[in-house]
Amino acid sequence: MWLSFYNKDSVGDTLLLTKNQIPREFVATKSVGAVTRIFNQETGETGAYNLFSISDTFTPTGNGQVFLSDKETEEVNNLIKIAGFPDLITMDLEPKLVVGHVLECVPHEDSDHLNITQTDVGNGEVLQIVCGASNIKKGQKVVVAKPGTVMPDGMIIWPGELRGVKSYGMICSAKELGVENPTGKKGILVLDAEAETGKPFTNK
Repeated sequence: MWLSFYNKDSVGDTLLLTKNQIPREFVATKSVGAVTRIFNQETGETGAYNLFSISDTFTPTGNGQVFLSDKETEEVNNLIKIAGFPDLITMDLEPKLVVGHVLECVPHEDSDHLNITQTDVGNGEVLQIVCGASNIKKGQKVVVAKPGTVMPDGMIIWPGELRGVKSYGMICSAKELGVENPTGKKGILVLDAEAETGKPFTNK
């Protein structure tokens, strides 16, 4: 399943498509016309596509992660086919930026500022997320970028590891989300207690 991102102000009129993370040492690219394929040179597996001047075909709706319609997905696949690349794009339409509920928050044993959280993101799913914000606390409602989230600045959130502890997502600040922080304080954006766990968060 593929994710799509569009932010004309940050990266130009380019639709970014991504499927998985490629280790830096194996990243290779091939361009044909307005289509660039990013692939793993070791395995040959495609990790991403950049479709330049996408508004010549259609204009994506939204800013940041965008969800393509069936017709738009068909047009994307046609562009890739015309370029001679083999992949068939199937879009992941599951919301990735959601309201989370911090169930547990404990200090990281090997850090003086990191905390390890267990954060409910809805539908019975609890993610372990390492967070460096000083204002993170148990019981908060927060915005979680689940693995596969495309942030407004184009950064993609993948599972990772911080000082030996696995982390499956990111708890976001207002700045990272591109929204105003009503408190004006640094750190993660803390939502109202009434915010519904698992509900998609929008920065519009």
